[in-house]
Amino acid sequence: MKILFLEIDTEREWALASVGPAYITSYLRSQGHEGALLRVRLKQEVEELIASIENQEPDILGFSLTTRQWRRAAFVAAEIRKKLNIPVIAGGHHPTFTPEDVIQAEGFDFVCLGEGEEAVVELLDCLEKGEEINQGQIENIWVKGASRVEIRPPLKPLDKIPFLARDLLNEKHGVVHLITQRGCPFPCSFCAAGGMRELYKNKGYLRRRTVEDVVRELCQLKEEQPLNYLVFLDDTFTVNEAWVRKFCQAYGAQISAGFSINARVETVSRDIIDRLAEAGCRHIIYGVESGSMRIRRDIMNRPVENQRFVDVFKLTKEAGIMATANYMIGLPGETPEDIEQTLALNEEIEPDDFGYFVFYPYPGTQLFRLCREKGFLPDNWLELPANNRQSILDLPDLTKEDIEHYYNKFTKVRNRAYMNRYGSGLSDEAKAQASKIFEESAALG
Repeated sequence: MKILFLEIDTEREWALASVGPAYITSYLRSQGHEGALLRVRLKQEVEELIASIENQEPDILGFSLTTRQWRRAAFVAAEIRKKLNIPVIAGGHHPTFTPEDVIQAEGFDFVCLGEGEEAVVELLDCLEKGEEINQGQIENIWVKGASRVEIRPPLKPLDKIPFLARDLLNEKHGVVHLITQRGCPFPCSFCAAGGMRELYKNKGYLRRRTVEDVVRELCQLKEEQPLNYLVFLDDTFTVNEAWVRKFCQAYGAQISAGFSINARVETVSRDIIDRLAEAGCRHIIYGVESGSMRIRRDIMNRPVENQRFVDVFKLTKEAGIMATANYMIGLPGETPEDIEQTLALNEEIEPDDFGYFVFYPYPGTQLFRLCREKGFLPDNWLELPANNRQSILDLPDLTKEDIEHYYNKFTKVRNRAYMNRYGSGLSDEAKAQASKIFEESAALG
């Protein structure tokens, strides 16, 4: 049996297809099935898409969806079903946390809750045998017209999953992406990791591959293709100090290509940062989120002091690693004064770069529930664009105009930092053109 995943582009073409389908495909291939991926390009005509689907001859279509992709995916699925009689399954974070909406939508026959490797294989086995799939027959698979299903235990150990099916990814120039763990132990109210822990009732969702398995995959990649740079996609790469120490030793000895990670300032030390740098780490992205201690502590469940950010950014840059900060604005309970504190902290830590995003309440998070309970979330929230530039919330302390003003202010601050760092040799005309391009790219989120 063959599943064809449809990757939904939104606003612009994504640099990397969803990793979820690539892992599911690697697993189902090991069980005798087939998997492929087709990008649904921006402004692609439905007739052209359907012709491409028919050319692939799949037995079932799959969507792996974020909330950002949902509106367009629902339209695409409905249009496909008008022309093709083929079953459709949706999985990913959005279907996992809003399954009632997805299963009721036109065009979807199944919703996968949580992890999909074992569940999708069982689904394909049943379809191959021509069996009718009954209510509750396959854990994690909610069948249209039936009741919600139970969640199977997390797949363990992660080493049993074959390496990523990279033919489904859009990797170029020897830049490859890797995941070494699933889950995150931290209770951040804005992140879906906490929702996944609740879904699995806190029973072992946090798992990590062995260092040996990660290095084996990388050694195999080195034999098959250029390996110029690695991007580790783990939410918090530095969550386990002993694992990181062992990884740095093995990676530095056998791989040595530059790499980037996501980390939290609470999980690093001078020793860990130095070891990462020696192993080849060139870039660490830290979630700072807000410069307001009140917002981090009371709203985000991140009670870390501002001085810790100042110290860690200094240590990171001293080790020769590029340090990036990520910020959010437009949070429930936030005021203009809080955002000014974020700008002030950014000036103090002097990151090499920073990202800035308007808060969006993703389903499955504590802040989504808070926004709904407080009446901040409009009834038609699913019909509104899910992006990082505009707020969909009706907040008592921040207007949408306030949020737009500060988003533009962050853009100007980042633009000025880029010009100060890289623009000394440019003419005034070139600087103006570069600034325009920068602001246009920021508008795309």
